[in-house]
Amino acid sequence: MRTLTQQLTQYAAYHRDRRNIATHFVGIPMIVLALAVLLSRPAFGAGMFPVMLSPAWLLFVAATVYYLVLDVPLGVTMACVSALCIAFGEWIAAQSTLVWLTTGIGLFVIGWVFQFIGHVAYEHRKPAFVDDVIGLLIGPLFVLAEALFGAGWRPDLREAIEAQVGPTRINAARAEAHR
Repeated sequence: MRTLTQQLTQYAAYHRDRRNIATHFVGIPMIVLALAVLLSRPAFGAGMFPVMLSPAWLLFVAATVYYLVLDVPLGVTMACVSALCIAFGEWIAAQSTLVWLTTGIGLFVIGWVFQFIGHVAYEHRKPAFVDDVIGLLIGPLFVLAEALFGAGWRPDLREAIEAQVGPTRINAARAEAHR
C-alpha cells in the first residue's frame, strides 16, 4: 500500500494550477456532501448503536479507516469532517423525497461541473481518478491537506510533495499554448 506522501504526491501531480485547486475546494466538498445526502436513505436502527445506520455510514466509516491507516492525525480530522457531512446528509434525508433528491443530485452535478472546469480550463489535464480510481478517495484528503498546509500544518509533508511534483502555480503558459 502506498504511503500518505505517495498518495498525495500522485494526486498533486494532476493538480498544480492554483485555480484548479480552488475549483476542487468547492467541487469536492459538494460531491462528498452529495454522497452523504444521497446515501443517507435508507436508514435503519442497529440495536445498540444510538444512530441510524445507512449506506452513508458504511462509505464514510470505510473511507475513514483507510485515512487512519494512511495518517492518524489527518484521518482523525477527516473523521470529524465526515461526521459533519453525515449529520447534514441525515438532516436532508429526513426531509421530503423531493428535497432529498434535489439537494443530493444538485450538489453532485454542480460539484462535478466545478471539477471539470478546473481540469479543462486551468489544468489542461485529465482528473487523477481516470488513471487511478483511488483518486476518488484521495481527492477529499487532498483538499483537507491543502487547507491544512495553508495554515502551516506539516511543512515537511508539503515540501516532500513539492520536491517531486513542483510547487503550485498559475498555469498561464499552458493556457496560452492551448488557445
